Amino acid sequence: MSRKEGGKRDRVTLKIPAELYDNLKELIEGTGFRSVTDFAVHCLRDVASGGRLDSPSPGLSQREIEAVRDRLRALGYIE
Repeated sequence: MSRKEGGKRDRVTLKIPAELYDNLKELIEGTGFRSVTDFAVHCLRDVASGGRLDSPSPGLSQREIEAVRDRLRALGYIE
């Protein structure tokens, strides 16, 4: 974990299953993402920008939201 001056963290380690890492590495080939970390940060920022996980996204039905949640569970992102 690295630290900026004054002791504030600028990065931390996030552990994910190796199989997921390998799948993401293949997924991002040729996309312009330099690393799995860059891709993961992009995805997490996108999710976090909504502010809440339990609020419905505009334009998605409840069934679509559940399908996304099921996929995220299968990928190991949520329990």
